[in-house]
Amino acid sequence: MDFTFDSEQSDLKEAVRSLLERAYGNSEARRTVVATDPGFDEKTWSRLAGMGLLGLPFAEEHGGMGAGPIEVAIVAEEIGRVLAPEPFIEAVVLAGGLIAAVGTDEQKGDLLGAIAGGATVPAFAHAEIGTRWSPSASAVTAVRAADGWTLTGVKEPVPHGARADVLVVSAVLPGEGASGGTGLFVVRGDAPGLIRTGYRTHDGTRAAHVRFDGTPATLLGGDGSAPAPDRTAVIERALAEARIAYSHEAIGAMDTALRTTAGYLTTRKQFGVTLNRFQALTFRAADMYVSLELARSTALWASMVQGAGGDVVSAADRTRLQSSRAGRHIGQEAIQLHGGIGVTAEYEVGHYTSRLTAIDHLLGDGDFAAARLARTVGDRETVDPMGAPYTG
Repeated sequence: MDFTFDSEQSDLKEAVRSLLERAYGNSEARRTVVATDPGFDEKTWSRLAGMGLLGLPFAEEHGGMGAGPIEVAIVAEEIGRVLAPEPFIEAVVLAGGLIAAVGTDEQKGDLLGAIAGGATVPAFAHAEIGTRWSPSASAVTAVRAADGWTLTGVKEPVPHGARADVLVVSAVLPGEGASGGTGLFVVRGDAPGLIRTGYRTHDGTRAAHVRFDGTPATLLGGDGSAPAPDRTAVIERALAEARIAYSHEAIGAMDTALRTTAGYLTTRKQFGVTLNRFQALTFRAADMYVSLELARSTALWASMVQGAGGDVVSAADRTRLQSSRAGRHIGQEAIQLHGGIGVTAEYEVGHYTSRLTAIDHLLGDGDFAAARLARTVGDRETVDPMGAPYTG
């Protein structure tokens, strides 16, 4: 399996890295941006749009670039490398991906072009208080009205939900009973009955408590005169694709954390010698590298599975499990090898560990992925490590 990038992908990587390093080349620049709402730089967001990155996975007829999962992965990794707070995965991969997957031609033409151009920032309002990463909705209900639909209930947390111009909302469909049918709806940011309370999360990004009180909504996809279709499977796939993208963002963050730690070990002195002269510390740094590269190869494999139309959900669980373990390992070791300075607000290692922790809990953590994979172990053939199928 070839994990190397072609020339166009390498050029994309360099272009994105150059743009983001100019914006967040030092940790102080990021701290300044996340200190005030909306928690990211609108000018940088416009520059991303100007490069075509906000329309990367969308079809060309809808204003996009028609690129694949590998190109999305490249952008996500570069975002993680400098902890860029722009909501690329939340807006483009997740909310935009749902619109591209089930929206009508009119909705795609109206929304995807605006997202790609940077004029509209969408968010997916799906998580609910008391639930744990389910693809179905339970706390927000949809009711058919004379001229459309209305939504009632609460979503929280909604990443970047206070800033979003458009919300893609999951809601319980009427008449579905215990089946838990979940529909997808579009709510404009200025809709009546929409109450949003934004707040800052521990990693410096933004989330919101979003309340719907008879809020007008438009069904995403489907004929307005027919029963609303259950979109649970679509949501499950979209969440899986976002988990893969988040794994690549985590890889970028882990790579920087490791490089920063290695640089510290080669410059910081104790007892008259640099820390890398102590074999035990060098071994710990080497273990960090092994964790990073295992997570990197698993994430690239998952993106290739996605691009080939394979089992995206299972691939996402595998890369989420690996990136979760690697993120915890590398983040904690980076702080430990730096000592007390590693947890100060002025030093970047602690911020990278905070973001890795946040990524681990977005859309399902490592334990969640391990439990789901464990339930399907019996469905897979046992393979002998020497290469022959086990028949005993």
